[in-house]
Amino acid sequence: MIKDKFGRIVDNIRISITQRCNLNCIYCHKEGENDKLSYKKTEMTPEEIYTIVKVAASLCINKVKITGGEPLIRNDIIDIVSKISQIPTVKEISLTTNGVLLKKYALQLKKAGLKRVNISIDSLIPERYKQITQGGKLKEVMEGLKAALNAKLTPIKINTVVLKNINEDEIFNNLINLSKNPNIILQLIEFVPLSSNYVKYHASLSNLEEKLLIISKKVENRALHRRRKFFLYNGGEVEIVKPVHNSEFCSNCRRIRVTSDGKIKPCLMRNDNLIDILTPIRRGKNIEELKAIFMEAIMLREPFYKK
Repeated sequence: MIKDKFGRIVDNIRISITQRCNLNCIYCHKEGENDKLSYKKTEMTPEEIYTIVKVAASLCINKVKITGGEPLIRNDIIDIVSKISQIPTVKEISLTTNGVLLKKYALQLKKAGLKRVNISIDSLIPERYKQITQGGKLKEVMEGLKAALNAKLTPIKINTVVLKNINEDEIFNNLINLSKNPNIILQLIEFVPLSSNYVKYHASLSNLEEKLLIISKKVENRALHRRRKFFLYNGGEVEIVKPVHNSEFCSNCRRIRVTSDGKIKPCLMRNDNLIDILTPIRRGKNIEELKAIFMEAIMLREPFYKK
């Protein structure tokens, strides 16, 4: 078990494999990457991604989240998942996707070793969905959701960023109904201040939490970020992700990140303490040298929102 200098366990890694995407969502923070030229850089190869995860796994980091951009836009995504699944100490591989290409890949991903998926669905109204994604087709995403359910990439988390004056009215009218499926959890996410649209669209989740309490039979706090999970009377499950100005969220963070250009990123909200691991890999550094680089990055972790 690895801990940072604040005593926080680090047991999961979130690795971006591309900055390319087939949508252009108005809230996208690009996993905290602010280099506008990053999409032009050479992406990590499946072998390099495997090496990074293998090093992380040697430090007892056993949960892997594959992100982007849109990870399914890479035509070698099955190879990437397959290689990671060969690491015996990795307990879970999951993937965050906008769902557009999920119908094509769901079954192959499951066979390659993927455990589950998070799918971004911010509206169930086609025109509104198109507005939020700036061109996306809801029908394609819903087909992807169905394919993921059939492939048993479960439990599926539906990621919904709550947007002021856009989709707040949908939370209790239709989005919450998705969680009635026992294989789906609705995850309501606060818009983080990493986008020029933050002030315009940020919405507090406090009122939503109060309403959820009324219709819930039980509430639990997860170890990761102390996220509140509501178990509804109708059988649904809803999780609240409320990171902004939340010291409890940060003090319970268990995650380390890797950018699409191979830098270890201790915190989503910062870009001034990144540690390059891809260059040492390409220079042939051995496993112990790479572990030392990882530990250096882990020791740079600190809560962004402090008490």
